Amino acid sequence: MTPVPPRAWPMAMLVLSAIAIAPVHAETPSEMCARVRTDDTVRPIPESLGPAVNAAFGTNMPANIAAATTVFRCADAKVLVCTVGANLSCGPANTNTSSTPGMTDWCRSNPDADFIPAVVVGHDTIFAWRCQNGSVGIVRQVEEVDARGFIARVWKTLP
Repeated sequence: MTPVPPRAWPMAMLVLSAIAIAPVHAETPSEMCARVRTDDTVRPIPESLGPAVNAAFGTNMPANIAAATTVFRCADAKVLVCTVGANLSCGPANTNTSSTPGMTDWCRSNPDADFIPAVVVGHDTIFAWRCQNGSVGIVRQVEEVDARGFIARVWKTLP
């Protein structure tokens, strides 16, 4: 590597200073969604979107709490947000109509249970499940799924 001659130091320092103070622009969710159009990857939101999240959900969370509990994804160049809650799943919906071993075990222990709890069936299912004579069954569909396979009710479009 060739050393920088002393007479070039002022120019090198100027270039390095410009690089050090050049503003870095992070792509906003709106810019990203405009670029990629649709992407089902769930990502954290920046704190600056806290007020928009509050407006979308009719909440009044501090911006840092909104950022810590809310994710976004892109659909048709729009920013969609989901705030995680006690029984809210922001991931893809589980549309499987087959029982799991956990459900089968629950129904063996609770043969006529009117419902199988979310801790057993998962918070991402779109069905209400029950036990009847020890067998697992679907009572009804309780959630709608959007075009990309997410529970529609928990996702809001940001303006």
